[in-house]
Amino acid sequence: MTAAIGIDIGGTGIKGARLRVATGALLSERIKYPTPPGGHPGDVLECVRHMLDDLESSSDELVGVCFPAVVRHGVTMSAANVSPDWIGLPAERLFADSLDREVHFVNDADAAGFAESRLGAARNVAGLVIVVTLGTGIGTALISDGVLVPNAELGHLELDGADAEHRASNAAREREGLSFEEWGQRLTRYFGHLEMLFSPDLFVIGGGVSTQHAEFFHHISVSTPIKPAELFNNAGIVGSALLATLNH
Repeated sequence: MTAAIGIDIGGTGIKGARLRVATGALLSERIKYPTPPGGHPGDVLECVRHMLDDLESSSDELVGVCFPAVVRHGVTMSAANVSPDWIGLPAERLFADSLDREVHFVNDADAAGFAESRLGAARNVAGLVIVVTLGTGIGTALISDGVLVPNAELGHLELDGADAEHRASNAAREREGLSFEEWGQRLTRYFGHLEMLFSPDLFVIGGGVSTQHAEFFHHISVSTPIKPAELFNNAGIVGSALLATLNH
């Protein structure tokens, strides 16, 4: 399998492209649609159908989909910034049957983390890598010697009496008007907690704010090396397509 389609479903936008699985290079333009209001399953499915039409996709092409939820054996067990109708939904089977093709669903942070481990900042890193995306919340992926440990929702660890993401996400920084130095103190507390629990070999920080890593990485005081993500906004697309081919 040389090519596959990756689709990244989020609370505000749905992105998709065809890519070469060996390199992660896009073989098409990256298409983006706004997520339908309410993010209901049927509306999102129709949006994905139109996206596949735009990509002139054939029914024999594998489609990987990453989604903001815990995904267990193709069932979406939670729903972040989309309709609660996704909770407990056999989404993988629904999409595969409706689109008449093989579809593989995965958590969005897991897709991004896996892409970084195969083609990005964590490539060829031995031991445990924790990939952390800092955005509206905090998404995490655990990669052990290149193997994904799925559905690690470490943004919901309790820290200082609250969900860690409520205090340390990029949205929290913006909401509270924190300077990068002030935010770095909170990130030190968060990454230090992860360090104590997991003793990782590397942290990779993604999310849009990672493009500004020079502004805040030096304010994070932990002993574990930290690298910025390399695949940025394409990480979910690339990771979901890679995982679809592996699970084919």
